[in-house]
Amino acid sequence: MAQKASKTLAARNTSILLRTHLITLLLHALHLTLHFVFNRPQSLNPYYFLVLPTLAIEFYLDKIGRPTYATDGSGSGSSALRSPGEDLNAAGLTEYMWDVLYWTWGCIGAVCVFGDRAWWLWVVVPVYSVYLAYSTVMGVKGGLKGFGGGAGEGGEGVATGAESKRQRKMEKRGGQRMQYR
Repeated sequence: MAQKASKTLAARNTSILLRTHLITLLLHALHLTLHFVFNRPQSLNPYYFLVLPTLAIEFYLDKIGRPTYATDGSGSGSSALRSPGEDLNAAGLTEYMWDVLYWTWGCIGAVCVFGDRAWWLWVVVPVYSVYLAYSTVMGVKGGLKGFGGGAGEGGEGVATGAESKRQRKMEKRGGQRMQYR
C-alpha cells in the first residue's frame, strides 16, 4: 500500500487525460467532417485561430498531468511509479485552463449546429479573464488597506474611531462604554 495517494492521483490523471483527448478528437473530427464532406460555407480561419491556443492548453495539461513510470530493467514489463503528475483538479490557473477548454468545446459544438457565427461565443473567454483579473486586483487592494500605518481612509488613527462589534452591541444595550487612554 505504499504511495496509495500517488497511485490514485496517477490513475485519476490518466483517465481524465484519456477522456479529454477523446472528446477533443471527436469534436474536431465532427467539425472538420461537417466542413469538408457537406461543403458548409464556413471559413476555417476562426477555427484555427481559436482552437490552436486551446490545443496548446490541452497538451500543456497533458504534460504536467501525465504520470511517469520507471522500468526496473529486468525485462518483465513491470514498472514503478516515478511521478503521478500534477493534480489536474487543482484550483487556480489549472482550473481556468479547464474552463477555457470546456468553453471551446461548447463553441465547436455550437459551430457544428449553428454555423460560423457561433464562434462569437468565444468572446466570453477574454471578458471572463478581465473580470477575474479585476476581482483579483480589487481583492488584493482591499487586503492591503490595513497596511497604511494605522490610519484609515480619513486619516484618523485606529484608537479614536475603531469599535468592535461587541463594543457596539454593549453600547446599544446601554452597557458600559469602553474608555481608552
